Order: sequence, then structure tokens, then C-alpha cells
Amino acid sequence: MGVDHHEGVMSIVIAWMLTAVITGGVTVYTVVPGDTLTIVAARFGAYPTTIAADNQLDPKRPLTVGRQLHIDNRHIIPGVIADGEIVVNIPQRMLFYREADRIFAYPVAVGRPTWRTPAGPFEVVRTEQDPAWHVPESIRAESERSGKVLPRVVPPGPHNPLGRFWIGLSLESIGIHGTLLPSSIYQTATHGCIRLQADDIADLYSHVRVGARGRIIYEPVLLAREGDDVFVEAHEDVYRRMPVGAATHARELALRLGVSNRIDWTATDREIDRHDGVARRIGLRPAAASP
Repeated sequence: MGVDHHEGVMSIVIAWMLTAVITGGVTVYTVVPGDTLTIVAARFGAYPTTIAADNQLDPKRPLTVGRQLHIDNRHIIPGVIADGEIVVNIPQRMLFYREADRIFAYPVAVGRPTWRTPAGPFEVVRTEQDPAWHVPESIRAESERSGKVLPRVVPPGPHNPLGRFWIGLSLESIGIHGTLLPSSIYQTATHGCIRLQADDIADLYSHVRVGARGRIIYEPVLLAREGDDVFVEAHEDVYRRMPVGAATHARELALRLGVSNRIDWTATDREIDRHDGVARRIGLRPAAASP
């Protein structure tokens, strides 16, 4: 995997060939005025704590303008994705979309633990540019309890929380849309909808059509084989849905992939305990050939 160098503000939009099992890479990013760990993490699809640890930063201190950060945002593509299909993995906070032999990957925000994004198959039932937000009664009631009154309808414009694009799904009024809070991306922060950065939702919207199918899945631990290497990616079980422990689940995945004897399980368990949200290499290196 190569290293990409970027200067200034950016948003992540990754397109990978279908043969890839991992998206992203190791990026060198230069801090600009206004950046915080949360803002940078939201752009790249990485946890602030992981960026801080990888760069020996104190997460409580502000970033220094001009400092170069090494950001690892490699993510495992969760299984086979059909042509024209959208897949959202809730704990991974990533949305994947396949078009022909390319897979696009976008960091997203999903429902908070007290207002969860539902899992299951769906269909795109509506797409709309510059949508009005018809505020659900449940959200208006929550807002009133906190002392703020929301209108029944928020018109299109710069104050609309949906942003400029809406992709409506068949799942319980759930949609995919933009946001007024770009720093919320890659967090569990919504009322169940799936948020993308402004550039990312514009890009996805240009590809997706009504009738497209998709799946929202819940996989906190992912395992993948790429050539002679094996990778694990671990996230917190944010909705407490895993029926078994993460380490047990990783061993089940390894059996299915037929790679149990190719894995450094000490390193794997350490990565699972860290759940830093990055695809990390945990395969045993092949023994050197005898002369």
C-alpha cells in the first residue's frame, strides 16, 4: 500500500478496484488553522484517539498548525458487495458502494446508542436535491424537552440539517444525507439516519438511483486475507449486539476464511482489545526458504 501526501483541508472519497479487500491507506496530512483531532478524524474516517496514539499526541492539547500527521485509515470491505449495492456497517461507520468494478468508501455518522440506526436490507425509494426537512414528531418532542422548539418543516437552505442531498431508504424513514456538523462524521451521533460529509454525499448522490438496493449490517470485528497477509479491524460493540465476545468472533471468522493457522493470535487479541478501527496486519510471515 502506498503513501499519499495531502496539503490542507480534504474529505475522503476512496474508489478501489473490485479485487481489493481493504480501502484507504497511510496518509500524511498537514494541519491547517481551525483543525482539531475530531475534525481531522471526521474527514479521514479514523478515530481521534487512534490518530493521537499513532502520532504520539496528547489528545487534550490543540494541534499545531503545520504539523504533519500520519493517518492510517485502512478499512476492510465487509464481504461481497453486488454491483449497484450500498452497504453500511454501523460499528465501522463506513458506507461502501459498488459501481461496476469499483468500490467507493465513505466515512459516515450513524445513530447514537439511544437512537439506533436499524440493520437490515433496504431499497432506495427517493432521491432529492435541496430537500426540505419534515421534522419527525419524535425529534420535535426530544427538542422540546431540552427547551428548544423545532418547526414542523425546515425549508431547503444553509440551515437545513439534511444538507443539499437526500437519499431516502425503505427502512423506517431512514435516509442518507449531508450535515451541518461535519465534525460529527465517523461518530454515533444521529437520530438513526446516515450522515456524510458534503462532498461525499454529493459524490454518492451522483451515482445512486431510485431502486438501488442495499444492506445495513452490524459487524464490529472484520477479518480479511490479502495475498499472504491477514488483517483484522476491530471496533467497539457500540449497540451491544454481539452474541459472543470479539475474540471468539474473530476465531470464528478465521475458521470461515481458512486462515486460523496463519494468524498471530497474540497480536490479534491485542488489536481487538484496542479496537482502534484500523485494518491491522496480523498474519504470520511465511518462513524463509532454506538455501
